[in-house]
Amino acid sequence: MNLGMKRRVVVTGLGVVTPLSSEVDDLFSRLLAGESGVHPLRLFDCSDFKVKFAGDVYDWDPGKYIERKELKRLDRFTQFALVAGIDAVSDSGLDFSKEESFRCGVILGSGIGGLNEIETQMDRLLHKGPDRVSAFTIPKLMLNAAGGNLSIRYGIRGPNYTVATACASATNAIGDAFKTIQYDDADVMVTGGTEAAITPMGVSGFQNMKALSLRSGDPARASRPFDADRDGFVMSEGAGIVVLEELEHAKARGARIYAEMLGFGASGDAGHITQPDVRGHGAAKAMANALCDGQLNPDQLVYINAHGTSTVMGDKSETRALKQVFGDHARSLSISSTKSQLGHSLGASGGIELAVTAKAIERGVAPPTINLETPDPDCDLDYTPNQPRERNITMAMSNSFGFGGHNASVIVGQLRNGTP
Repeated sequence: MNLGMKRRVVVTGLGVVTPLSSEVDDLFSRLLAGESGVHPLRLFDCSDFKVKFAGDVYDWDPGKYIERKELKRLDRFTQFALVAGIDAVSDSGLDFSKEESFRCGVILGSGIGGLNEIETQMDRLLHKGPDRVSAFTIPKLMLNAAGGNLSIRYGIRGPNYTVATACASATNAIGDAFKTIQYDDADVMVTGGTEAAITPMGVSGFQNMKALSLRSGDPARASRPFDADRDGFVMSEGAGIVVLEELEHAKARGARIYAEMLGFGASGDAGHITQPDVRGHGAAKAMANALCDGQLNPDQLVYINAHGTSTVMGDKSETRALKQVFGDHARSLSISSTKSQLGHSLGASGGIELAVTAKAIERGVAPPTINLETPDPDCDLDYTPNQPRERNITMAMSNSFGFGGHNASVIVGQLRNGTP
């Protein structure tokens, strides 16, 4: 490889698990229709909780993908990753038995990992004693279980690790996978994020730190990014997995190309463990780094899939960051938060949102931010309120910002002719 030339990388496969739909085309259609996947919480009895709603995948049944015997050895977050991963690989048309296994890798993200298993086995330990704790406990709860199991399924032996940067995990993982191909350490990467933290401990933890919306009387309208009446985020779960390939590798096998990966940037706030930098400086730096990485000008961007969690501080901070990076062009951007419809799936959100962004490029339409009824005066950009907007989306950015001050942005666009 010429060290002065970075290889071109494209998106060739998409797979999702979400509370609204677990089929990519159907999910995108439902997003455009303004549907919500937020509903009364059904995974466990929440009668004693202040928060009684979420974006839980309550009808989860992975039986057609994973044998029942194997399911018992996999925590819910790993099950999500496997199903979304299988769909993404199928969508890509790849046959890994025909690929050089060391030239293919898996990099996934998760903010919390096997919380279901931790709670289940802690209950056994406390009530039945140490001898009743399952021998599968550690392989089920460990953060890297999802990526490990996905690589085993397909015999993928290239770069394989897991990223944990809270709600930025999937986007950081995708950025790392992008760089892995760019710099010739792999030709194919399966990447994204997965999360299954809607458990009694997970909900009570976020609830008691006052991070969640309390709009229990109307769950579907509770997630309202950039709206003056927002009161916190809505917990969700799921997975978003994408297949990335080196361009010539994809073209040689006649793959369908959704979009080209153009830039990745990351930064840290170094401020507060849960609150964002209210000035937006850290988020702005991640976006600016992504533009610099892709050698792009801010006015080339058309659409932003915002982090937009529906928290009072977070949405203001992101708005300020967008203005810092894009200047006057910020008011020409179509921006939306699909968390208004899906809730916030924490470490999985960046994977789901990249899949949605790729579909927005393919379809030429920006999905809406629903429930945006009374715009916050401090959030005064075009957040695509309540209705989708047709646009020629040549380039788009997806943002993810996480507890700990982690910021990550990725830029994708229509496949360009010639070299960058």
